[in-house]
Amino acid sequence: MVHYLIGNAGHLLIILAFILSLASAFSYFRASTAVGLARSQDWTLNGRWLFYAHGLSVIGVIAVLFSIIYNHYFEYHYAYAHSSRSLPVHYIISCFWEGQEGSFLLWIFWNCLLGLVLIRVNRKWEAPLMTVFGAVQAFLTSMILGVVLFNIKIGSSPFMLLRDVVEDPIFQINPDFIPSDGTGLNPLLQNYWMVIHPPTLFLGYASTLVPFAYLIAGLWKREYREWIRPAIPWAVFSTALMALGQIMGAYWAYETLSFGGYWSWDPVENAVYVPWIIQVASIHTMVIYRKNNSALVTSMILVMATFILVLYATFLTRSGILGNASVHSFTDLGLSGQLLIYLLSFLAVAVGLLIYRWKELPRSEQEISAYSREFWIFSGATVLGLMGFQVLIPTSIPVFNAVAEAFGLKSNMAPPAEQALFYSRFQIWGAMLIAVLSAIGQYIWWKNLKRDNLWEVLALPVIASLLLSSILFVVAGIHRLSYMLLLTAAIYSLISNGSVLLSLLRKKQIRLAGGAVAHLGIALMLIGILFSAGYSRVISLNRSGLLYSREMSEEMNRENVLLFIDEPREMTPYELVYRGQRMEVAGMPDPVSPTQLRRTSDAAVALAAEDLQARGRTYFKTGDTLLVRPENIYYEVEYRKDGEKLFSLFPRAQVNPSMGLVVSPDILRSWRHDMYTHLTSIPDPGAPVEWRDTTRHTVQLGERFFINDFVATFRRIEQLDFLEGVPLNSGDVAVKAFVEVFGKTRSYTAEPVFIIKENRVGYIPYELTELGIQIQFTGIDPQAKNFELVTMVSQKDYVIMKAILMPWINLLWIGTLVLMAGFGISIRRRYVEFRRESAAV
Repeated sequence: MVHYLIGNAGHLLIILAFILSLASAFSYFRASTAVGLARSQDWTLNGRWLFYAHGLSVIGVIAVLFSIIYNHYFEYHYAYAHSSRSLPVHYIISCFWEGQEGSFLLWIFWNCLLGLVLIRVNRKWEAPLMTVFGAVQAFLTSMILGVVLFNIKIGSSPFMLLRDVVEDPIFQINPDFIPSDGTGLNPLLQNYWMVIHPPTLFLGYASTLVPFAYLIAGLWKREYREWIRPAIPWAVFSTALMALGQIMGAYWAYETLSFGGYWSWDPVENAVYVPWIIQVASIHTMVIYRKNNSALVTSMILVMATFILVLYATFLTRSGILGNASVHSFTDLGLSGQLLIYLLSFLAVAVGLLIYRWKELPRSEQEISAYSREFWIFSGATVLGLMGFQVLIPTSIPVFNAVAEAFGLKSNMAPPAEQALFYSRFQIWGAMLIAVLSAIGQYIWWKNLKRDNLWEVLALPVIASLLLSSILFVVAGIHRLSYMLLLTAAIYSLISNGSVLLSLLRKKQIRLAGGAVAHLGIALMLIGILFSAGYSRVISLNRSGLLYSREMSEEMNRENVLLFIDEPREMTPYELVYRGQRMEVAGMPDPVSPTQLRRTSDAAVALAAEDLQARGRTYFKTGDTLLVRPENIYYEVEYRKDGEKLFSLFPRAQVNPSMGLVVSPDILRSWRHDMYTHLTSIPDPGAPVEWRDTTRHTVQLGERFFINDFVATFRRIEQLDFLEGVPLNSGDVAVKAFVEVFGKTRSYTAEPVFIIKENRVGYIPYELTELGIQIQFTGIDPQAKNFELVTMVSQKDYVIMKAILMPWINLLWIGTLVLMAGFGISIRRRYVEFRRESAAV
């Protein structure tokens, strides 16, 4: 059954949301320009209710799209392209925003929520603020409108039917054909961080609109000073969310991708990093203005740049202009023109309004002393701006090339080949300066630093930092100059900001400590990044002296260890044993061996072939029905020392219809370092097995015999009354043999079947893929009580694995938590101050 009605309802709601956003923006605009209080209030009330209706329409669109995905209506392209029946509910949620349309809808939803909050908390600025919000909502909603006017496509609807998107002969034969299953969620996104990372990052994106809207309202209404006070807490809120979203993304990459790190300076990562770092600078310049009425114009430019850069990032990632330059970017849905209009429209309005009001903007003639807090904060903001600029220009090279080609020119510029090395080489110096400037700025801010007491205040933290860092240079073996300077700067920031924090705690002024706590978090993050990225060490070295393959690079042959199943290999300080493939079973803490499961006709359902135990507890009894994730294959690698098992790691591989083989790491975490392991090569799961060395065995019950290097015992036989997939009629015979094969550390049971059907002999072989053995039950001699078996062998199961030690990476994650705490303290302080001043007015 094709569910036309639900899709039509969703499309109608999108059109309604678009019209209501335009109507709300128009009403609020009239309220802002109306003459007379009563008339202004009437238009404001009208705009408010229209925005409420817009929000309800958006919620309706979300409900319809999620219903289509959740109920597996695969006649819709969005559900077919992003979900499948085997996905658990939390990954179905991730399917919602995997596609462009769903992520735009998430962005629209957050803007609705932010608009409702602003209507509630700040009625004074409501009309001009919500005019901007309504206009932005109209642009965003147009991205999922999915209509054609005058042969121009406006937006891409998430409610397109599969037959209207995919050209396939099946739809000519049967227009109502519905696939039985979807293509599924990108395997790399099947991670719990992908459930919470995109909403967090998109809320950060959406919230950059609030300071921008306050700025536009301030310029529009000529309230050039007043807009900063309500904008500051929102700027801090937005910066915190964007930072948290980026760290979540970094942690997802660390847990899921196999490049051995958490940040690769990919163009899409850069597109988020640049507006965030500019917004950090804008917070500091706004704080300067609040203290001495300077840096107003700089604050305006930075707030404006933050929002425009978010739009630019959207254009980069969704227009397809990055091409193959990024593994994260969306494919082009034909929206690049709309995205460009969106970007240029708000850029023109913001810059045009700033230029129009330029002569009226208040300016401070006061000179800033080098001993003033404003000087050091402004210096830090300048460094942040330069750091952002250094990343923005190379990231934009594909845009420069496209612009040149549009004017008939040929551009041969290419993005940096070694992205991580290129960007890190410059950013490390910026990070060093930020650490020092944040420390000095905090000292000047709270300790009243003057020329005559300069040495008295700074001597102790400087000397302590030099001593501590010198000790660490020796202990950690740090010799590279840039690393030595960065570590010293980070330690200096820790000591200085820690001193300020202790001073504020003694005075019971923790509400003022947001900046000190945030800077402490940044310092910890810098130390964690320095050690984990600069001093990571490969420990999976090939000590055999043999090349695994001439087709592999020299690095792969040198920095990976080859493990055959059940054959120990040395990897200092461990002995490794590859134990075989494992499957994910819902409710089990670790993946289990396929030999412990009996498969059914449903690939997602299995029966327990034995009691399933783990960590001293029985989770399932023999015969219990189990839910499995057949697309995920884990590979157990056991780590031993002095003959005793220490632990096992389970790096993952998944065969995806569209992406092929995708591998993800497993990580052993400790307080000093992480051991990051991932597979670099495995036997091709889709390749046919090449069986060879056919051997015939005539055995009796209980008799032992050899299969290649393994000992086997013919245990028993069992006549079957039912054989799945083979109907047994009267006179047909099916007999199953049970053959126990002894591996080096455990035994396996093979169950080949011998069949006589309609006086014709057949057999169903049994494969022990881990051992590279196939056993066929080919004959029975009832008089001699002999049984005939045929065995063949193939390549034993193996993996090639890489292991990397990541020292002190936990300082990065701890620093993130400290940074978020600092943001939280600052947000609360700024909001309380804003509410207090608003109440006083």
